[in-house]
This record gives sequence, C-alpha cells and structure tokens, in this order.
Amino acid sequence: MSSLKNRTLFITGASRGIGLAIALRAARDGANVAIAAKTAEPHPKLAGTVFTAAKEIEAAGGRALPLVCDIRDEEQVRLAVAKTVSHFGGLDVCVNNASAISLTGALETPMKKYDLMHQVNARGTFLVSQACLPHLLQSKHAHLLTLSPPLTLSPRWFGPHVAYSMAKYGMSLCVLGLAEEFQGKVAVNALWPKTTIATAAVNMLGGDDLMRASRKPDIMADAAHAILTRDVSFTGRFCVDEQVLRDAGVTDFLPYRVDPQVEPTPDFFVE
Repeated sequence: MSSLKNRTLFITGASRGIGLAIALRAARDGANVAIAAKTAEPHPKLAGTVFTAAKEIEAAGGRALPLVCDIRDEEQVRLAVAKTVSHFGGLDVCVNNASAISLTGALETPMKKYDLMHQVNARGTFLVSQACLPHLLQSKHAHLLTLSPPLTLSPRWFGPHVAYSMAKYGMSLCVLGLAEEFQGKVAVNALWPKTTIATAAVNMLGGDDLMRASRKPDIMADAAHAILTRDVSFTGRFCVDEQVLRDAGVTDFLPYRVDPQVEPTPDFFVE
C-alpha cells in the first residue's frame, strides 16, 4: 500500500505543527483524520485550533473529525477514540504527536512542569495507545506511530534537561514494549527529526534565528507517510526522518529547509 486513502487516523496535538502536517499529508491521499487536541479557541500566540485544522484537512481532500481532547484525561481520551470509531467506522492509525517541553535543569524545573511533561508525554502516549489498540487490532493495516527519540543512553542528553529527557524516553519505551507485545498485529514505531523543525515550540526556544535554521514540518509528514504505508511487519523501529526518506529514494533535502541558505540545526537525541 502506497496510499492512506480511506484509512482512519487518530492524531494527538494535530491542531498545528508536525501533527497538522502529518494530517494534511494523509488528507491528500483521501484519508479520514480525527484531530485530538486541546485548542478549541484561538490562542493569542499560537495559530490553529481543532476546527481550523479540520477545515484545512477537508480542503486538502480528506475527511476530518475535530475533537477537543486533553490527553491527560482518561475519560476524554476514551470518548474521543470511541467517537472516531463511531464516525468513521474503524481505526487504522494512531499517531502520538502531542508533547510538552521544558528544557530546564533539575533545580530549575518546578514539579508542576515535571508533572505536565510526564502526564502528556509518557502517560499520555501510553493512555492514547491503550485506548486505540483494541480498534487497531481490528485493522489489517494497523500502525501506531509515536514522535519520540531513539533510545540512546548518552549522559549529554540528560544532564541539561533530565525531566524532559525522561518524559520523552518514556514515550520511546512505550514504542519498545508495544512493538514487542503486538508484533505481527500492529506496526509500532517511533519517528524523530534529524534537525530542528519549524514549529511553535522551536520558535519559543530559539526565535527567528533557530526557525531559519530548521526544516519545515513537511519532512516529518513525508517520513510519517512513508512509515504508515509500510506493511505491519515494519515494526519496532526508531526512525529518523531524513533516513526514512533516503531509504524511500529522496536525495534532495533542500526544499525542506525554511531558509535554503542556512544549514539546519541538529535536533536533540540524534548522535
């Protein structure tokens, strides 16, 4: 299968950024996309709501279901997944994209921020995966894709921001465990960018300079599409976007740059 036509995707945090880019790439195939995100009303600093995302998905050729959902809330998650299955008649793909970030040291990380990152990243990924899996097991094209890093236990990725690294690695551990548990039934993989991606989070961290030295979310969307159209035997992989696309035959990565004149900045967790 090289297309997601008529497949149903449940994507967390898809009102903007990488999640929305993955949704739009699937929509161009004619996919059904459930957008599960918190943003119902326009934010003064962040563009996009579940409703504006739904309009973009439909304009791109897909069918959309906007779902206001906080993935920290078990009842909201289970209800959102149930609505997706009821609305589209099934579920083929779960994308764990939602994430929280705070690049702070141990002494500078309030427990409120620690809890947020672990509730959204590690716990949220497990909860959403758990809610989707019974339905994914009914699909012949079941994929569970989590946007989390390769499990490289290098101290350099923990020293500066141990709380964030623990939360992101919690997501990756979900991939490791679920891939083994559901081998042959659901393809479970991780995807991570080789370079920083031009999102609201990157803008917050590095401003215009880092945004110019980043790649567009399209590279993650194209890499996700390449993974999600693979057979379920492709599982248990910790993929990096550029390598996925190189394996698919892409050789020119210049169009993915925000500024073609600026070399992209390597992302965290990539050796």
